[in-house]
Amino acid sequence: MNKDSKILLKKYFEQHSLVEEDLESFNNFVEYGLNDILEEYKEIEPTIIPHNINSFVIKLDKITVDKPQITEADGSIRKILPIEARIRKLTYAAPISLKVSAQIDGTQKENLNAQIGNLPIMLKSNNCYLKNMSREELIKNGEDPDDPGGYFIINGSEKVIVKIEDLASNVFMVTEASTGPSKYVGKIFSENGSFKIPHTIERFKDGLFYLTFTRAHRIPLIIVLKALGLTKDQDIMRFVSSEEQFDEMMVNLYEFADIKTQEDALDFIAKKIGITQTREIRIKNMKDILNKYLLPHVGSKEEDMRLKAYNLCKMLKKFILVNQGRIPPDDKDHYINKRIRLSGDLLSELFRVNMRILINDILYNFERSVKRGKIPSLKVIVRDKLLTQRTYSALATGNWVGARKGVSQRIQRWNFIETNSHLQRVVSLLSSAQENLEARELHPTHLGRLGPIETPEGSSIGLKKNLALLAKATTKDANEKKIIEHIKSLGLKTIKDLESQ
Repeated sequence: MNKDSKILLKKYFEQHSLVEEDLESFNNFVEYGLNDILEEYKEIEPTIIPHNINSFVIKLDKITVDKPQITEADGSIRKILPIEARIRKLTYAAPISLKVSAQIDGTQKENLNAQIGNLPIMLKSNNCYLKNMSREELIKNGEDPDDPGGYFIINGSEKVIVKIEDLASNVFMVTEASTGPSKYVGKIFSENGSFKIPHTIERFKDGLFYLTFTRAHRIPLIIVLKALGLTKDQDIMRFVSSEEQFDEMMVNLYEFADIKTQEDALDFIAKKIGITQTREIRIKNMKDILNKYLLPHVGSKEEDMRLKAYNLCKMLKKFILVNQGRIPPDDKDHYINKRIRLSGDLLSELFRVNMRILINDILYNFERSVKRGKIPSLKVIVRDKLLTQRTYSALATGNWVGARKGVSQRIQRWNFIETNSHLQRVVSLLSSAQENLEARELHPTHLGRLGPIETPEGSSIGLKKNLALLAKATTKDANEKKIIEHIKSLGLKTIKDLESQ
């Protein structure tokens, strides 16, 4: 290595941290992720309200996170630094506040900024006192100036959230089927908020295409397109493809030519999945299922139905091209089809579950007071620090939502290199007890992203990996809408724009 290369690498590591992407992910979670989750539960309405009022709505407005602090035995509150948390076996955490308001018959009656728990703070993140401290200040406060941060202190123990490697959500992939009547199978995990729903497209020997999602098992895909509002055969063919090679679409269109309206298609699917009410209720319930559970990442409103139909047509086109041998099937082990879930993503999963528990607790406390003949104050029904114990427990034990274990681990401090290695660890969700030979093998796309050498021997080989030293994982951009608007200004036209012309 020549002198210039050494200078370049030294300059790079002076400006960039090995755990930079984890710090960014946690900062995005605190700044945007918490309030994005809150958007899913913006307004809650109790089912039991006092008889003398028409409506009671509890509004959840905004979540804010302070800097780490501690409440002493005498009730005094003061800031806490990581070294004190380690020595006294405390948790380095900051209070979370939720702005809550109550509306009775459309008029705001009460407004409260309630503390709902404590959130463990990642060292060197924006909410940490060590952020922007000089080397001298870090040494003075008992910290190693070369320590990269990127971990938590829970009950005095240093815990790191291990990165998880998973298949990309909202990406349609066609692969060879190992079992079943279809030679190829197309899959997409549609993810939006708390929903992550697998969708499967298959082609049987009769030439018909079938879609499976949630309760709907192997429903003819043409029927689903018609149920979404794409009722004309000409439109279906146009949005799949106008090429002559797509003759096999004609078999599917001819098979279900007698279903001409959206209502007939909805009724057909409702009967297929076992909805037994009257026709009107069947159609209404089926429409709700399609809105909520079919491709939720596209949207969950009735006006999004046509967009879902266009997306299904695009997926069907790719599936047909793979079946015809005109394009190769997707490689699941290619890193373009993988995503790494960083600490912010994993904490979002945990907080979403805990937020649901908090809301249920608020509703339970409110309705219990109403049954006793009282209209309770928000101070009574919003319990202080409800989320704290569940969050601490998950980080302390590593037991995460979705029955996953080992997500949070005690950081290894045998030496400095071992610590940095642990902070950059990436773990696959695949079981180490099964072969999964292709997933364990080196893939050309690992080059520059994952270290080819640092993996354990034995059953976990190839499933536990480490990021390469210069690898960076991009985090979800909070300015996504601005980026889309910029692309539109360069000439991008959406389907809605084309329809309106």
